[in-house]
Amino acid sequence: MGEGHLAVGGTTARDQDAWICFADEAGQSLRPLKARTWSRRGCTPIVTVSGKGSGRVNLAGLICCKPGQRTRLIYRMMIYRRRKYERKGFNETDYARLLGAAHQQLGGPIVLIWDNVNIHVDALMRSLIDTRAWLTVVHLPAYAPELNPMEMVWSHLKGGLGNLAPCTLDDLAAIIRSRLKQLQYRPGLLNAFLAHTGLIMNPRST
Repeated sequence: MGEGHLAVGGTTARDQDAWICFADEAGQSLRPLKARTWSRRGCTPIVTVSGKGSGRVNLAGLICCKPGQRTRLIYRMMIYRRRKYERKGFNETDYARLLGAAHQQLGGPIVLIWDNVNIHVDALMRSLIDTRAWLTVVHLPAYAPELNPMEMVWSHLKGGLGNLAPCTLDDLAAIIRSRLKQLQYRPGLLNAFLAHTGLIMNPRST
């Protein structure tokens, strides 16, 4: 990838005419992140919240890039309300659906790049990947979040949530959805997140 293309099993994303998609997950509870703000001198602003035990908004997303195409952001959201028998987060089937939707939206093969968390490498996930001829998976090195531009998406998103105090998970989800939708219309910013990794995405000239 540092040479301008991604080698996968003897082929390249360029050879497959594929989209390179970086995937990652994140979550946010009602307890807001700390951030700086303005106030009168000597009067520290205090926002009272009660986010303990309230659940969280789970997110899974993809930054998708391909030379000559607009960089895309595709995501899914799931609200966990801490109810009995409710799933705490995304499972293998959820990821398969997200990837299927991305394949349909992008209209071409996908080279998926993500980390080595258990759900990405377990037997069920591997079997789901094996049934999708249009999908090639590459795993990032261990402990290398700086190589995944989706980490920058989550950082940018959460930076904008600082000092907000939504009352309910639905309110929080609505804010997050709005912020992510805005990012979908800012391919220049998404490209900046890609550039921040230091990886070269353009194919080599021949």
